[in-house]
Amino acid sequence: MPYTEEEGGRLNNFAVEPKVYKAEPPNKRQQIQYIILGLGAVVLVVGLFFVAFAVS
Repeated sequence: MPYTEEEGGRLNNFAVEPKVYKAEPPNKRQQIQYIILGLGAVVLVVGLFFVAFAVS
C-alpha cells in the first residue's frame, strides 16, 4: 500500500486509485433506449399527477 512518512515518523496511507478511462458516447441503439425510457418516465409522472388530482 502506498504511504508517505511525515515529520515525526507518522505514516500517511493513500487509497489505490482506479484506472482512468475515457467514456464512449452512446451509440444509436442506446440513444433510442434513453429516449424511450425518458418518454416512459414522463408518462408515468403525468399519470401520477392526473390520479392525484382526480382523487382530491
